[in-house]
Amino acid sequence: MSDKWLLDTNLLVYAYDSHDPRKQSIAQDWIKESIRTGKGTLSAQVLSEFYVVVTQRIKNPILPEEAQKCIQLFGNLEIVEIDRLLVYQAIDLHRQHRIYYWDALIVAAAERAGCSKILSEDLNEGQRYNSIEIQNPFRP
Repeated sequence: MSDKWLLDTNLLVYAYDSHDPRKQSIAQDWIKESIRTGKGTLSAQVLSEFYVVVTQRIKNPILPEEAQKCIQLFGNLEIVEIDRLLVYQAIDLHRQHRIYYWDALIVAAAERAGCSKILSEDLNEGQRYNSIEIQNPFRP
């Protein structure tokens, strides 16, 4: 079993959202550890969602130029691209596990990258989707 993980969008967003200092610190630590060890993975979907949320939806949005610099930094991690085969796999996961398609696409990306877990606040802690386990890094 791999010790790689995929970072979900909410983790990246919390790193740049000062609204919750505890979550911000945890998120920043996970990102640093991901880059330091090379074990963190992202998907193109997560990068896109991050851009929209931090420039438009958080209380104190950051400038598009700053968000782009963040995404360039995240480029130091493995990025899973979206292609038709990943879409097919996500559809299968969506149907098999009855999860939202967008969540299934993240699970499919984690599987493609050989991750053993997804760090996410949005998916159910401890839930398994095939070989992928969900871990909530913000749980006290």
